[in-house]
Amino acid sequence: MTDVRTYRRPVSTWWWTRKRSYFVFVMRELSSIFIAWWVFFLLVLVGALGRDEASYRDFLDWASAPWVVVVNVVALAFVILHTITWFGLTPKAMAVDVGGRPVPAGIIIASQYVGLAAVSAFVLWLVTR
Repeated sequence: MTDVRTYRRPVSTWWWTRKRSYFVFVMRELSSIFIAWWVFFLLVLVGALGRDEASYRDFLDWASAPWVVVVNVVALAFVILHTITWFGLTPKAMAVDVGGRPVPAGIIIASQYVGLAAVSAFVLWLVTR
């Protein structure tokens, strides 16, 4: 029996840095780590709010630590990247037809931003009333 092997060209670990679309794809996938951090941070906040004032003050002290602030700023940047890229992918992932005609991608993307603005305004209203 002959051992036949096919040639496989070596691929660099940094292959994704050579093309913008690959880079954005990897960054969007990496953003899930920061979104998980964001969820953890908010759950800890809600837990502190649900206990007592001392727990909330302890949370605020922890949250004001420089490393937590830096991680939250980086997480915010990744959440924004994730949102923008996800909204941009939606028209490619779903075909919407109205009256037998396809809805233009721009309308689908714009409607997502309108929905995001409406939900954000409602949450802001709930928090500040």
